[in-house]
Amino acid sequence: MENLKVATAQFENSSGDKAYNLETIDKLAGKAAADGAQVIAFHECSVTGYTFARKLDRDQLTELAEFIPDGPSIQRLIEIAAKHNIAVLAGLFEKDEAGNLFKAYVCVDKNGLIAKFRKLHPFINGNLTPGDEYVVFDLYGWKCGILICYDNNIVENVRATTLLGADIIFMPHVTMMTPSTRPGAGFADPVLWEKRHEDPTSLRLEFDGLKGRAWLMKWLPARAYDNAIYAIFSNPIGMDDDQLKNGCSMILDPFGDIIAECRKLDNDIAVATLTPEKLTQAGGHRYKMARRPELYAGIIGAEHASSQKVVWLT
Repeated sequence: MENLKVATAQFENSSGDKAYNLETIDKLAGKAAADGAQVIAFHECSVTGYTFARKLDRDQLTELAEFIPDGPSIQRLIEIAAKHNIAVLAGLFEKDEAGNLFKAYVCVDKNGLIAKFRKLHPFINGNLTPGDEYVVFDLYGWKCGILICYDNNIVENVRATTLLGADIIFMPHVTMMTPSTRPGAGFADPVLWEKRHEDPTSLRLEFDGLKGRAWLMKWLPARAYDNAIYAIFSNPIGMDDDQLKNGCSMILDPFGDIIAECRKLDNDIAVATLTPEKLTQAGGHRYKMARRPELYAGIIGAEHASSQKVVWLT
């Protein structure tokens, strides 16, 4: 394994406007490639937009969704990857020949589709079918996995993907700035975004507080640290439908340290070099080797009825 230069991105997507979003992806991919990145990762549903999909009926969502890999958006992502000689990861809604609908995330390069993952815990629209498998794939000699947003909040998903061999887990999100039972949570006022140029301080305080980054720091570094993986977190910034999102796209190393982060109040990328030696130097590697699954295999694998509730949707 050789060093790998990876970019994570944040941008303000436009709901349902694939042409606009893909054009933005093209621009940011070009910027990342110019900075030497070999890979760039975008947020959940970066091609289609996300939060507006809670209002769509089945026919509308089916119209928005595409077949993978033959749909036009995937083909456009492949063109972007070829144009800039960079691997691109991005998300959209998927449909299959049977009429099922999924929340999908893909990795492509100039040669075509490398990997596709379907979100295991979708919730934004009741017509979505949950994915039923983990995905680990090779990218420039590194083993990579994908978990979308809520999937990362179930720690077993991250550990399972790691045990399947992932050195890097791409974690595309549309998160933060929504109500929750946790202290300090809630929506952010869109007026703060409208006034970001004349009053960036108030917006930054909101973005970095318990509604946003401070909450993220409670758990995201632990996913990287406990599993000795590189975590590539991507998240939109600006308005996603009627919700304000705070970006903070970042790359964490196997020590749980942030090695690159988007801090502009605007579209942005952050680039970091991933080095293979950290994968075994980090404490999480030792802890994985010390596991005693005979103690808990039956506990973790016991029958359980999954119940998923999202406060801000109710």
